[in-house]
Amino acid sequence: MNKTNYAGIPNKYSRLDDAKVVLIPVPFNNALKTEEEKEAGFKAFIEASGKMELYDIETRSEVYKKGIYVAPAVSDSQESGSPEKMVETVYKTTKNYLQQEKFVSLFGGERAISIGAIKAFQESFPELTVVQLDAQANLRPEHEDSGCNSACALHEASKNTNLVQVGIRAMDAAEVDYMDENQVYFAHDLYDEWQDDAIGQMTPNVFITIDVDAFDPSILPATNSPEPGGLFWYETLEFLKLMFKKKNVVGFDIVGLHPNKTDKTSDALVARLYYKMLSYKFKYQDYKQEDDVD
Repeated sequence: MNKTNYAGIPNKYSRLDDAKVVLIPVPFNNALKTEEEKEAGFKAFIEASGKMELYDIETRSEVYKKGIYVAPAVSDSQESGSPEKMVETVYKTTKNYLQQEKFVSLFGGERAISIGAIKAFQESFPELTVVQLDAQANLRPEHEDSGCNSACALHEASKNTNLVQVGIRAMDAAEVDYMDENQVYFAHDLYDEWQDDAIGQMTPNVFITIDVDAFDPSILPATNSPEPGGLFWYETLEFLKLMFKKKNVVGFDIVGLHPNKTDKTSDALVARLYYKMLSYKFKYQDYKQEDDVD
C-alpha cells in the first residue's frame, strides 16, 4: 500500500514527530483473495476523506491541524496471511505509538484486527472500558480453529476489560454464555434513556471499536455482513459525543467497509465518522485541559 497523506492534508500536518494522531491501516481480511481487494476499503476511505470539507461545523474546528500521521500498513504480505501474526503485529504497532504518547486510531478490513489493538490499549490504560458498536456479538472463544477470528474479536475483551456492546442484532447461541446482558444494548431494544445508561456503565478510560455494520444498511450498505435494523447517523453521533465529553476516550478503531464501485455513500459516511470522532476528541480534550488550568 502506497504511503499517502490523510485527506490530502499538507505535509506539515502529516509528519509523525508533530502529529498528535496516528492512523494505522490494517487491510487484513481472510474472506478476500487479492491484495487489491483487501486494500480497497482503506483506499476508498482515504479517497472519500480527500473530498470532505475539513471545517467541522458542529465543533467549529479543523482537527486535521492537530496533525494526523498515516502509519505504514500492517499488511498480509508482511504477515503471510496469518491472523495470529497479524494480531500480534497490530498489538506491537499500537503499543509502540501509544508509548510515543500519540492518540492512536486504526482502520481495518475485518473485525479480528481489534484483538491486538484492544490488548495494547488494555495494557496501557487502567480499568479500560471497551465500547463495541456492531451488528454481531463476536464473543466466541474460537472459530474455524482460531481464536484470532472476527467471530472471536471481543472474547478477550469480555474477560479482561469492561465491555459495553451496542447495536447487537446477530449472534450464535453459544455466545450467550460469554455475554453480560446487563451491558448489552440490543438494536431491537434501544429505549429513550439508553445512551445515558450506557455511559453510566463505563469506567473513565474508554476505547471505542466500530464495525460499520452497526449502522442500518439503508444508510451504509457497503459491508460484508449487513443486518437490518441498525443504528442511524445522528443517534450514533449523539452517543459518540457523550462518550468523548464525559469520558477519556483513549483511542478507537473502525472496521468492515467493503466499498461499492458505483455507490460511494458508505465511503463518505465512514470518512466523516472518522473525522467527527477526532473532532469530538480534541474539542472536549481541550476543554478539559482548560478546566484543569482554571
